[in-house]
Amino acid sequence: MRLYALAVYAFLYLPIAIIALFSFSAGRSAASLQGFSVHWYHKALHNPFVLEALWTSVRVAFLSALLATIAGTLASLALTGMRGRVRAIFDTLVQVAVMIPGIVIGIATLIALVSVFDLVNPWLEPLTGLKLSLGTGSLVAAHGLFTMSLVILLVRGRMESLDPALIEASGDLGATPVATFFQVTLPQILPAIMAGFLLAFTFSFDDFIIAFFVAGSDTTLPIYIFSSIRRGVTPEINAIGTMVMGASLTILIVAQVMLRRSQAQPRP
Repeated sequence: MRLYALAVYAFLYLPIAIIALFSFSAGRSAASLQGFSVHWYHKALHNPFVLEALWTSVRVAFLSALLATIAGTLASLALTGMRGRVRAIFDTLVQVAVMIPGIVIGIATLIALVSVFDLVNPWLEPLTGLKLSLGTGSLVAAHGLFTMSLVILLVRGRMESLDPALIEASGDLGATPVATFFQVTLPQILPAIMAGFLLAFTFSFDDFIIAFFVAGSDTTLPIYIFSSIRRGVTPEINAIGTMVMGASLTILIVAQVMLRRSQAQPRP
């Protein structure tokens, strides 16, 4: 079993390690290591197209993660108070949202947005001069809806582990529901909320499939990488991929640490 596990991990991570290794090549070939240099990292970090795509990805990931965190946290609070068949229906919908392939979400979101734009623009444009179109807004909406289910699962799991006696004691001492939430509930679930935000940010930042359908004229970093490798893989693409992988792993590790701390908090 250990040998089998080792073979699986090697199959998963060895190609990534090779890309990271070849990103330090001093030559122009992406498939061979010709010396050692950080030239391609310097070139990638000074490429205006890369920087523009990076800023677009960071902006969209932050806004969509913020949207998903707020909506997902509120939904988790509502789901925690539900019981019976209604709760089972909503639980199923949340879990299905995680399992649906990205290409299905991308196509469905594109059709929905285009349909809404066709209905709204004939009324909106003559009144305000504005015209809705695909771009940053559609990216934020699509990624926010897609990652909201992740936040719901994390926050709801933490909510269900809370001691109900804490909330009851707060009410017995005269605290309002709002005061109870901010003084008792929120500090307890905050690590799970932050972990959900970080996971939503990472999923949005790394997403290509959904962004490919709804980005419009905007170019995120995954879309830029896809467009570049159609002309051939270069060590610069290896360097970009290595930096993105390093940033994503760092965020995921931080999110996992925060989630474990929230789960390990003892009940008072």
